[in-house]
Amino acid sequence: MDRCDECDYVYDGGDALAAGAAIRAGAAELAGLLRGGGDLTSRRSPEVWSPLEYGCHLRDVLLVQRERVLLARREDGPSLVPMGRDVRVEHDGYSGQDRADVARQLEDAALLFANVLGRLDDAAWDRTVIYNYPERTARTLRWVAVHTRHEVVHHLLDVQRQLS
Repeated sequence: MDRCDECDYVYDGGDALAAGAAIRAGAAELAGLLRGGGDLTSRRSPEVWSPLEYGCHLRDVLLVQRERVLLARREDGPSLVPMGRDVRVEHDGYSGQDRADVARQLEDAALLFANVLGRLDDAAWDRTVIYNYPERTARTLRWVAVHTRHEVVHHLLDVQRQLS
């Protein structure tokens, strides 16, 4: 995966070093939208998550990705378990969570993930994990950082579309 046609994001491994700051900025922007007014709990269509659900999802993505990077620092080439993105919506009750709590947690998750990225040296950036998306393959932590940045960009756009 090197490009997302839906949001025009281009994967560039050279952006990995700046990913932490970009992720924090994007998470802060989405947190601001969650703190704003308007209906954040209604789905515009049954197959599209609500803005609040996207905020919860992104929070969880950042926490899961943080744990994956930490795992890659401890183990050589670990195989990552899918996060169960679709079932989390119901199992964690995304639609019933408090928007202010989710906004705060999202910013905290971005800070935690950025901290872990900021502690990687050249050798650590090149460590690999077996990633299941979009197909099962070995990925460097550079790719994980850039992919996570894409998640932030893409889901911020998902929420902005619904609120405009």
